[in-house]
Amino acid sequence: MTKDERLSLISQHLYSHGESTIQTIAEVADASLATVRRDLLSLEADGIIHRTHGGARIAKNAGVEVAFDLRENQNLFAKRAIAEVAYEQIVPGSTIFLDAGTTVLQLARRLRLDPLPLSVFTNCLNVAQVLMNTPGIKIVLLGGQLRAENASMVGALAEAMIENLWFDQLFLGAGAIAPDACIYSLDASEAQLNQKMLARAGKTWLLVDSSKFDQRLTYRVAPLDNALTVISDEQLSASWWARLRDQGCDTLQASSQGIAEQDNLA
Repeated sequence: MTKDERLSLISQHLYSHGESTIQTIAEVADASLATVRRDLLSLEADGIIHRTHGGARIAKNAGVEVAFDLRENQNLFAKRAIAEVAYEQIVPGSTIFLDAGTTVLQLARRLRLDPLPLSVFTNCLNVAQVLMNTPGIKIVLLGGQLRAENASMVGALAEAMIENLWFDQLFLGAGAIAPDACIYSLDASEAQLNQKMLARAGKTWLLVDSSKFDQRLTYRVAPLDNALTVISDEQLSASWWARLRDQGCDTLQASSQGIAEQDNLA
């Protein structure tokens, strides 16, 4: 495990489990006590953690950043596989919208590797940053209120801007796909903006890994219907694939096995 991987693992552990002893952190990171002490000093210098007597905890102001990193790294191989399939759907020379989902962020990273001539609109600061200065890609970042939890722009200004735009392709993430076959979000303003995106797109791809299915969040975005092409991974159950087709969705299955093998070879 590299130092960066170890620092990320320690940060995620402290975010998920709260204050922990150095001994516990060393066991989680599979590292010596001396190495963990050095790592904690580094994380504290970056403002991520606060060292306590015999242990450490997440710094008060670092929770949002760590939460985003944690979500981005969950089911990472599946998200990369989904992004690979989504990349193949992009029409060069078109105008696309990339929303603020962590799987959509993997699509932005894929575009960075193999740029296409595109006009890219987004409400995600991280997507804009990843694609900044990428040859052939023109980026427009929506204005509005910054929702720090998702590094996204939301609110009335963002919605007004979208109402005056049209996108050839929309690549949308999802917080949850509930048993009622609808997309849900944790945040009301995010859900409302997603609805505006759907209304202003010629074709929409829903990028959602299998862990999001049969989950519930508070705010309904839209039903799964024939306006959507759903891209998910091979871990999604056969019953859900069948249900997606019954709902009228086109479907594309991504395989994370090849992504994992490439990562191991690298």
